[in-house]
Amino acid sequence: MTYTALIGVIIVAIILVAAMAISMAYRSGKHMGAVEQARRDLEAQANQPESVFGRGVRPDEASRALLDVLRSAIILTDGLGNVRYVSADAKRLDLVSDGHVSSSEIRDMLTQVVGDDQVRDREVTVTASAPSGRITEQTERYLQVRIGHLASIRNGGVPAGDGIADKGGRNELYVIMIEDVSDRRHFESMRRDFVTNVSHELKTPAGAISLLAETISDAAGDPDAVKYFSGRISKESARLTELVQKLIELQKVQDDDVAAAQSNEPVCVPQIVREAVSENEVQASAKHIEIRMFFGDDTVGVVAGAEGADDDGHDHSGATPGRQVDVNDEDAIVVRADAENLKTAVKNLVENAIHYSPEGTHVGVSVKRTNGSVQIRVVDQGIGIPAEAQSRIFERFYRVDPARSRATGGTGLGLSITKHIVQEAGGTISVWSRPNEGSTFTIELPRA
Repeated sequence: MTYTALIGVIIVAIILVAAMAISMAYRSGKHMGAVEQARRDLEAQANQPESVFGRGVRPDEASRALLDVLRSAIILTDGLGNVRYVSADAKRLDLVSDGHVSSSEIRDMLTQVVGDDQVRDREVTVTASAPSGRITEQTERYLQVRIGHLASIRNGGVPAGDGIADKGGRNELYVIMIEDVSDRRHFESMRRDFVTNVSHELKTPAGAISLLAETISDAAGDPDAVKYFSGRISKESARLTELVQKLIELQKVQDDDVAAAQSNEPVCVPQIVREAVSENEVQASAKHIEIRMFFGDDTVGVVAGAEGADDDGHDHSGATPGRQVDVNDEDAIVVRADAENLKTAVKNLVENAIHYSPEGTHVGVSVKRTNGSVQIRVVDQGIGIPAEAQSRIFERFYRVDPARSRATGGTGLGLSITKHIVQEAGGTISVWSRPNEGSTFTIELPRA
């Protein structure tokens, strides 16, 4: 090897060694830098206050999950009312429009909280629009609202010198918590009305009995007067007894909802209808009203092939009703329900049909199978129900004609009890009626 070649080899070796040394120094320096950065991060984390969620939990993820779990609907807004976050429940309440809270009452509350930094609770009423058929109904919604200052917004993106103060401006975050208490308020209103109605209904016959008793005492020497007023006392006593019995029935079906749902068992509907009709036979005979039952595919009050029946199975032709049909598969007309409660529901309908029908007419009761359901219909030839009252007849103590109801002994609770029983069995109840043409009540229950 020549001297020149040897020098070249030495230079190459020196370059390689220098490159290796530089690479090792770079890697070492990088590692030391990473170690130093990690140490600084740990120190910075140690100096920061611990999150309410604890170490190892990302506050942003935990905060969003917490907002979704809360029972209250949540709206986050700055001091000027600009909405920054709306929970799913708050969206359903429809309180945010164009990025701002739409309720003026809630905005007023926010302004007061911004002004004095005090947490405020208040119940506010908002008007909600709900479509109903071809029209839109306005309903009141009751909301329990709580508003408080949540945090200051760091680096909120507000340019310096724009004239907006931090406190109460865009750099402050406020939370609006909302609970819909409409159902609670409606229930309280119904309970107050119920107590008022019960008090009135009980007071009327009790007061009448007291006055009649005094009158009898004064007319002790007149046998005819004593007999007359004694009859009046008996009538008022019967009315009072019936009212108390209806109240007991209503309380029973409400208190036993869960137990009834668990004890629902297959019930033969024709058998239940026969028992309900049997318990009304004395009242029907007293008014010379005939009760006719139909099971299977016959239509109540319509001769096979007769004209004049409408879609509700109500006959306006004056035809003689068809014969009772005895079917061999009555066991197939079965629903799942509480047998005693279902009998009460049918009994109430038949009883009403008798009370509001003229003497010498008939009441039809039918049981019919349809696709997946069983229909029980009670048809009368009574005074009928005006169209404007048909949506309210299932309310407690509601009477179309209070004077006539008292004359017939009605309590205003029978239909309310019937509807409650039918709904608990998973069914529906509807009414067809016209004044002076009679009424048809239809219970529809799912087949077992």
